[in-house]
Amino acid sequence: QKQLVESGGGLVQAGGSLRLSCAASGRAFDMGWFRQAPGTEREFVAGITWSDGVMYHGRTAYADSVKGRFTISRDSAQDPVYLQMSSLRTEDTAVYFCAAKETWTHPNLARLVDSSWYDYWGQGTQVTVSS
Repeated sequence: QKQLVESGGGLVQAGGSLRLSCAASGRAFDMGWFRQAPGTEREFVAGITWSDGVMYHGRTAYADSVKGRFTISRDSAQDPVYLQMSSLRTEDTAVYFCAAKETWTHPNLARLVDSSWYDYWGQGTQVTVSS
């Protein structure tokens, strides 16, 4: 059964850091992080294409609002995907969701930002940044 389990959320002061992780029990090729704050639509945060460590190496994409502060990473297709968040701001407060594509396609960064690209989602983890 395909499942994504996120962890690492919590309460942090502005300027602090958190690292989210997302472990997949099913096949997971492209993976992404999205977030949703109360009263807003779910928005793209970061995404990474699949890597086999030989021919295909994970390429990353970021929302402008997090560039330079957040880093998405994944060592291999069997490993969790991480979101390292630094210099956190109050506006980063949201529920963060992990998403995965269960079939392989040729890497295309443009698709990572589209929530409909992904096949399954985690339940979300709350990140709260206090001032």
